[in-house]
Amino acid sequence: MLSLPEKIVFVLLAATSLYFTFLGFRRVVAVIARGQVGPVPRLNQLPRRLLDGVLRTLGQRTVFRARPVASFFHSFIFYGFILYLAVNAVDALNGLLPVGLTSRLHFGALGDAYRLVADLLTFLILVGMVYFLVRRFLVKPKTIRHGARVKLHEGVTTGGVERDSLIVGGFILLHVGSRLLAEGFLLASHGQPDQFQPITSLVAGLIGPGDGRIIGWHVFWWGALGIILAFLPYFPRSKHIHLFAAPVDFALERRTEELAKVPLGVLEPVDLEDETAEQFGAAKLEHLRFPQILDAYACIQCNRCANVCPANQTGKALSPAALEINKRYELNAIAASFAAGEESPRPLLEFAIPAEAVWACTTCGACMEVCPVGCEQMIDIVDIRRDLVMMQGEFPAELQTAFRGMERSGNPWGISQDKRMEWADGLEVPTVAENPDFEVLFWVGCAGAYDPAAQKTTRAMVRILEQARVNYAVLGKAEKCTGDPARRAGNEYLYYQLATENVETLNAALVDERLDKDKRKLVLTTCPHCFNALINDYPQLGGDYRVTHHTQLIEQLMAEGRIPTFALDESITYHDPCYLGRHNGVYDAPRNVLTSGGNEIVEMPRNRNDSFCCGAGGAQFWKEEEEGDQRVSNARFDEAVATGAQVIATGCPFCKVMLSSSDGAEAEGAPQVLDIAQLVAARLDGIQALFDHHAHGGADAAGGAAGVGAD
Repeated sequence: MLSLPEKIVFVLLAATSLYFTFLGFRRVVAVIARGQVGPVPRLNQLPRRLLDGVLRTLGQRTVFRARPVASFFHSFIFYGFILYLAVNAVDALNGLLPVGLTSRLHFGALGDAYRLVADLLTFLILVGMVYFLVRRFLVKPKTIRHGARVKLHEGVTTGGVERDSLIVGGFILLHVGSRLLAEGFLLASHGQPDQFQPITSLVAGLIGPGDGRIIGWHVFWWGALGIILAFLPYFPRSKHIHLFAAPVDFALERRTEELAKVPLGVLEPVDLEDETAEQFGAAKLEHLRFPQILDAYACIQCNRCANVCPANQTGKALSPAALEINKRYELNAIAASFAAGEESPRPLLEFAIPAEAVWACTTCGACMEVCPVGCEQMIDIVDIRRDLVMMQGEFPAELQTAFRGMERSGNPWGISQDKRMEWADGLEVPTVAENPDFEVLFWVGCAGAYDPAAQKTTRAMVRILEQARVNYAVLGKAEKCTGDPARRAGNEYLYYQLATENVETLNAALVDERLDKDKRKLVLTTCPHCFNALINDYPQLGGDYRVTHHTQLIEQLMAEGRIPTFALDESITYHDPCYLGRHNGVYDAPRNVLTSGGNEIVEMPRNRNDSFCCGAGGAQFWKEEEEGDQRVSNARFDEAVATGAQVIATGCPFCKVMLSSSDGAEAEGAPQVLDIAQLVAARLDGIQALFDHHAHGGADAAGGAAGVGAD
């Protein structure tokens, strides 16, 4: 127990430390509160949200999704931190209260369990912290380093991250090490080891007998708790704050009123009819929504998002990790004035992310998928694009061509709307006007209507629908681009124009108010980007439809025996389109179709929710790729080639074009890139015709098989 003067000093120091810590946390809360509220619910059913956030944080499942070794050592520190909240409280009570009042904490079954767990976790924390310090300062793996083109905040370039890591790591080592020594001196004073403190008993044995053992306990007790009191005011500025910010970030993630998780593909709507709005998108920190500011504090600076970012991994200037880290260092620098309500001094493009990086994003969502604390880096980037396009009028020149095409002709190619049905030449494809009693509305999409490679998929799908005797129709010339490229590029004006027209058209064709949604007519699409817009974006504008991807419908038709399965002698690998898989969770249907006839899929290392983007998303298809070491499509094609598969199957017209136009796609022996619909349709007329034609006609000869897409 401490002497009376020591107790007085400790109480005064603790009160001072807690006061300044409180001020620090209050400032952080005020900074976060400067963010916008936004239209998507974030605070509904808050108790349930917070409980879920705490449980997800305690479970650490999101951490263990990647880097199993580092995650294993991280768990030592994380769970040790949780226990040490109690350990430090008990140690403080041991010093402040008479021994008789605290003895119950140390004896009996509960006391034995407490001492054992505290002793073992003390050791594991030290091991874990040494591992991370060695990893960061000696090993310095590529996974935690930033690329040469990545913009970093001046607080980072002057050693801020390393300095913070050293302070936090040093604090943990000194605090936990001092506590271990304090317990060792105390146990040595008792003169015998404790079977429930094996590590401490070893330390006590090294200390040995002597008159200074109680003095040693006093010194290291003060060392352990004094370090905490010194560190606490720094805590809100350190990366360690993620321990508290992460569960809150989980709690405030985008959810529906019923707390169902919102798919990655959903973007928050912009109220273009609000005449009082002075800003669209995000130019400065205060334009971000408050959960996006919270992201900067929740970010653990692990760089996992950058490791899966297709732009970053091909040498571009984009790093989702740097975006969050840069935001955090700017917030630390301006915290006092920003919390007080002053305007942030500079735009996001000057310190957080350069325009080059903003336009390199494919909006694949891999960063959000892998983030262990639920940060929404992709949403930040889209909001910055909204500002650049709608407020600044600054965007890549190539996008202007796509915008103009969508605005004038209803498609990014700018081809006349009168030619939208030319893909169906030679086929008897009914329109809604010709077949008003249809059961399935085939939404062809712009790629399916205008792109020659995608037209083969469209024709193949028609062949399948006819074989299965599906009662379908198309909108024909009444169909326009969903607006997805415009929206992902930040042009909400153009998206709204196209989407509202389409919603009006679709509602007239599909919606029967007398029927529940699950009994209404079905919308079919072969494009994941159209699929995402129809199922996620259009409900925001009053368009709530039953939507299916063509691989899902094909799976159903096979299960019902309406079309046959198919077998291939050639080996197959499957590329998951980002907007089908990661954004909307459709992974099994394409694989079930491909394996229906006994085929085996040779999976690429990055598959399902870890799939690597083809490079087309986020309006990248309509512009030149930013400077880097490699094209994104080439990186993905090389990964597919490495599997040894002879066929690369996919379920997206843009993925098909990107992969089949990769540098190695025309090489002798290169795998053929085909849509799943082409493979299925070719089976209807003899699968071998597909490959016989490929042997004589190039990398995408699927159209040569009867019914698949021959003109």
